Amino acid sequence: MTALAHTTEDASETSLFDLVDAIEQLAGARTIEEVADVVRKAARRISGADGVTFVLRDEDRCWYLDEEAIAPLWKGQKFPIQTCVSGWAMLNRQTAVIPDIYADPRVPHDAYRPTFVKSMIMTPVRSYDPIAAIGAYWAKLGAPGQLEIDRLAAMARATATALANVQLIGSLEEAVERRDYLIKELDHRVKNTLTAVMAISRRTLRHAETPEAFAATFSERILSLASGHEHLALRRWADADLRELVVLALSPFRAEGDESLAIAGPDVRLRPEAAVSFLMTCHELATNAAKYGALSRPCGRVAATWTIDKVGGGEVLTFDWRESGGPQVAEPERRGFGTELIQRGFSRDVDGEARLDFAPEGVRFRLTAPLSSKVMRG
Repeated sequence: MTALAHTTEDASETSLFDLVDAIEQLAGARTIEEVADVVRKAARRISGADGVTFVLRDEDRCWYLDEEAIAPLWKGQKFPIQTCVSGWAMLNRQTAVIPDIYADPRVPHDAYRPTFVKSMIMTPVRSYDPIAAIGAYWAKLGAPGQLEIDRLAAMARATATALANVQLIGSLEEAVERRDYLIKELDHRVKNTLTAVMAISRRTLRHAETPEAFAATFSERILSLASGHEHLALRRWADADLRELVVLALSPFRAEGDESLAIAGPDVRLRPEAAVSFLMTCHELATNAAKYGALSRPCGRVAATWTIDKVGGGEVLTFDWRESGGPQVAEPERRGFGTELIQRGFSRDVDGEARLDFAPEGVRFRLTAPLSSKVMRG
């Protein structure tokens, strides 16, 4: 078996310049596709091979991402990592030098028979934990020279650095995008909060009979708004659990061992904006119950329950608030901001419907809302 022909001195010098040029290009690559494009072209030039593949490790498979060859090889295909030479090179962290592919048990012969390949080098990318491999193939039998092996190894080291840079660039770009998103989200939340505070102040002032009454009611409502924001902030503004919101709204009126409150229902998640609105609705119901309704009497009871039911082709959340055991209820002569908040606030935010009834035996409130991106199963 004869070795592959050595390159001439001029060709050797040209290949060296090609290697340097490839390393410079890899240093500027920003995506994996750009890395693959540089590798497939440069690796073939510096090795003098008839074909080159760039292979990425995809968990337990080898993904032949790109190639440059005299005839098609395996571009775009994936193979089990245990059954191909690129997998062997990555798993063993070694370069495979194969003068005759049909005499080497590491080569899946059936996959190579349709190709021109007779001999090859497969070099892993990153020595301590390979994440890719570069394959160089020849249409003739013979052992590639040490010069070709060394140059492919140098190419592999530069590729490892380039892939690390791509990963870092991706992380930085993601961080910048997330920062910009958070800035916009913060601006949106601040504006919404200020709008809510202004609306609460105007409506509370309009219906307050004395400055003292205004101060007390306004403070309660702002504290409710603040508690909702605090709850969501502790959860990093992730979705909120409906049950936790009900408990939070009723906690000021619930003593240890108190059986006056019943809370029950399946797991439901609310988006942050809907969660704040729902919490304020529950707070308003609880405050009214404590002042005028069931929670103003020792024998009073409040049941806050909810279900998810199939309606038509979708699912609907039904939330019920029922008071009993309190003083006899009568329809108020005028309905203030609190009543409007209960009837319209949350239901408007989730495209639902709400009904508030002042039944003699106790206040009833029912809300229905379709499950959506704002109201979801837990």
